[in-house]
Amino acid sequence: MLHRHCYRISDIADYINWAYFFHAWGMPARYSSLVEVHGCEACRKAWTETFPAAEQTQAQEAVRLFNDAQKMLSRIIAYTQVHTLFELFPANADGDDIVIHKDADTEVRLPMLRQQHPDKDGYCLCLSDFVLPAASCKSDHIGVFATSVTSPSDYKDNYESLLAQTLCTRLAEAAAERLHQEVRNTLWGYAPDEQLTISDLHAEKFQGTRPAVGYPSLPDLSLNFLLDQLLDFSQIGIKLTEHGMMQPQASVSGLMLAHPQSHYFSVGQICEDQLTDYAQRRGMPVSVLRPYLASSL
Repeated sequence: MLHRHCYRISDIADYINWAYFFHAWGMPARYSSLVEVHGCEACRKAWTETFPAAEQTQAQEAVRLFNDAQKMLSRIIAYTQVHTLFELFPANADGDDIVIHKDADTEVRLPMLRQQHPDKDGYCLCLSDFVLPAASCKSDHIGVFATSVTSPSDYKDNYESLLAQTLCTRLAEAAAERLHQEVRNTLWGYAPDEQLTISDLHAEKFQGTRPAVGYPSLPDLSLNFLLDQLLDFSQIGIKLTEHGMMQPQASVSGLMLAHPQSHYFSVGQICEDQLTDYAQRRGMPVSVLRPYLASSL
């Protein structure tokens, strides 16, 4: 059953991973510790003084940026909408493909890419490894999700516009974090007794994974066209460009896997043979897929 929800910013603000916010502004992720500091001037000044002298100017800039971000959140809270889509589908692995059973008559095949160099556990991983193979004669499941944040763009300068865009991107990711928690606890319910803090969530201490399209284990943006077939992104206002990019930019899509041993990994570099094999499994010319995977070749 399709689950569609609209969050308020107050529902998901605590789920924002500020480490990635600061990273987007070219600042160290460790500045995210600022979130735990009292908001008064004296406390934040004391926080900047915990850093080496050579770094204190940048730490002070981080404080100003964080203050501006909090003001922007307060400003956009009344008219920013955060939408999510999720559906749990029966699925099985077929080699390096994940075959999703959309309904009794429709299958959507998601070809995956496999690492060419062993991961830390000694295996060349593929996301299909974490879904039961069809040969097992048992049906498994996989979640498909999308989140999107829409906000007006009437900002007075480029700084405000960039600040709002960065925040909206983090809110889309925060919505995915909150949605994933609900999926584990109730919607899929494979971890109903989970008791994790926000820090635990950001440290990925939960069971399962939610690889997003465009991320290291799912580098091919054209997979968005297949996920759109499954969810109909337009239900939450997402449109795809001819290159598979999502509009609004503050949008995230991907898969949710429950396998206890599933974890995040990078496909890394692939060779021409794998590109050819992948193109055959996608039913697309190599020349069409090559631009999507240029960074992986």
